[in-house]
Amino acid sequence: METKNMTCVVCPRGCALTVTVDGGTIVSVTGNTCKRGAAYAEAELLHPERMLTTTVAVDGRSRMLAVRTRTAIPKDKIFDIMHVLYTVKAQASVHIGDVIVPDVCGTGVDVVASQNMA
Repeated sequence: METKNMTCVVCPRGCALTVTVDGGTIVSVTGNTCKRGAAYAEAELLHPERMLTTTVAVDGRSRMLAVRTRTAIPKDKIFDIMHVLYTVKAQASVHIGDVIVPDVCGTGVDVVASQNMA
């Protein structure tokens, strides 16, 4: 069995969690003051995800376009997705929410514009 210590980031309380793991299975979570802390620990250890915010080039412009993933992506895909986004050139006349890259790296998550650019 292995013990991992982590801080819950679900709410401002920041509970100090102690998670006991046995062979990739969570045996117990202690230190959380609500159920959300236990759910956070399980998700973070077994299937960590992150929102990705970055910029992409815009064809014919020196200014970059702010983009983000529509939902969280698997943490281990961040560098693959960044590599793809480095090669992307968006077209001008973009509106917030426009899809810049659909289903990026087979994640089922779209990369969307997070700003308008005429």
